[in-house]
Parts: sequence; structure tokens; C-alpha cells
Amino acid sequence: MPIPVIIDCDPGTDDAVALLLAFASPELSVLAVTVAGGNAGLHCTLPNALALTALANSPTPVHAGADRPLLGRFRSEPGVHGDDGLGGVKLPPGGQPAPGLAADVIRSLLRSHPEPLTLIGIGPATNLAIALATEPALAKKVARIVLMSGSREAGNVTPEAEFNAWSDPEALSILLDAGRPVVFATLELTAQALVTPARIAAWRARGSGSCLQAACDIQASVPPSPRFGRRGAPLHDPCAVAWLIRPDLFTVRPCSVRVDLGPGPGRGRTLFDPGGRTGDPPNATVLETLDADGFFELLGQRLANLP
Repeated sequence: MPIPVIIDCDPGTDDAVALLLAFASPELSVLAVTVAGGNAGLHCTLPNALALTALANSPTPVHAGADRPLLGRFRSEPGVHGDDGLGGVKLPPGGQPAPGLAADVIRSLLRSHPEPLTLIGIGPATNLAIALATEPALAKKVARIVLMSGSREAGNVTPEAEFNAWSDPEALSILLDAGRPVVFATLELTAQALVTPARIAAWRARGSGSCLQAACDIQASVPPSPRFGRRGAPLHDPCAVAWLIRPDLFTVRPCSVRVDLGPGPGRGRTLFDPGGRTGDPPNATVLETLDADGFFELLGQRLANLP
């Protein structure tokens, strides 16, 4: 049976591919897409999610959510995602968002669905945290929380913090304290999913579908990273979705995880302790290695099956 999921996102060039992968995968039943501000402001991420859903001809409802973190101020990432979130790639406009705010919809689906749901968080965790913090008893209806978040070493927005974790560390802390299994795709994992011109060319050769070509155009807009010698850029968010579809592509490790909530330069840093040196019991699973060729083959196959 397909895994019932809610995808919480902030499209976002990498969110775009993650959404398309989820829509193309019969292993998943996407009950709702909820949207926050993150890679770009909500005034961009919401229309982007609607456009991608329509492009894939998916009936999944899209709901607007938080336009700022629980505390502090919003900051986007135009240097990576462009001012519009999709690197300037213009998609046909989607429809209107479905009624209901994201956190309310998440709670409603958790209450009403006959089996526990998997929450996929590939943006700042604000919507998911509001849902669980305002009705903690619903945590028992969560099967697992799968996140693209955090870094075990260097960050990508500050020297120590990854963007999603840094954008709303209080929200991430709420998810870690919810008592449900949490899975992390960190920067170290996503660094193994490097989008190169050759990989984009291999995708393009698979067909002329609108979704496939849009994914190629969007990824081609992402500037190559100096961190990887400008050979390409890491494809972060689809890793979280791919783990649910093809866990055999990954190796994993149990780990205790904390997030720095302080006001100083370490704010948003994720503290991973796989060796148990803090004495904390494991509260998460960390994705450690990725079969990159298998990952990009999966993406190419699934994207080519979309309209």
C-alpha cells in the first residue's frame, strides 16, 4: 500500500524536483502539500507549489502556511533560488490554494486518517511545529517525520548552520521533542547528490515531457557551488523523498540530535552525536551515504513518466 504523506515545503529549486518525484511515485499517497516561506517569500513559494502541482496534473490540494518563523525574522535565499524561488524559470500558473491554513490542515488530516501519516519536511519546520505544538496528542498519529535539515559539520547559511534548521530552529526543536521517529537528510548526505551538466543532459535525453524539461531548466538555473569546485550543485530536498521510495539507496545510523536555540553565531546549528558522548539516547536516524547514480536514475525514470 502507498505510504500516506503530507509534504511541507518552500519551493525552491530543489523542492520542485522533490514534489515532482513524489507525484510520480506510486509508493506515496500525497494527501496535501503545505507551504511556508523559506527559499523565497510565501508570495512566491505558494504560487510555485501550485504551478508544480498543476504541471504534474496532480489532484493534491496545496495549502498556504507560515510566512515567517516562530521567532525572529524571515530571510530568503535568492543567491541559490533566484528572486522567485525557481531560478527565473516561468511555469504555467496553477490554480488557487485549497481552503485552510497549513497547520490546521495537518492537524485535521492526522485526526481523520485511519492510519498514521508520514510528515515530509523539506523547508523551515514552522507549519509542522505549529500543528504538533498546538495539539500534542496528535503526535501518536505521526508514523515518522522525514526532514531535509541540519548539518553534522559545516553549514550553508552560517559557518555552522544549515538553512532550513537555521530558518526556524525552535520549530525543529519541537519536532525533535515530539517523541516520534525523525529521519534527517543532512548537508553531508545531500552533498553526495551533485547535479552536474552531464546529469541534467542525461535527464533531458529521456523525453520531452513538460515536468521533465521544467526540472532540467530549474536545475540548470542553480549556480554551481564553489564548495564542489563548481562542478555542480547539491540536490537537497529530493533525498528526503527518495529515502521513502528507495531506502536501499541509502545507509543510515541512529543518532541523538539537538539544535542550538541560542542567540549567538551558533544559532540553528544541529548537534549530532552518533557515538553517544552526550549520554542522550538516539532520537533520530541520520542518512549517511547515498548511491548517487541510483538516485539520479530514479529521478530520471520518475520525472520522465510525468506529463
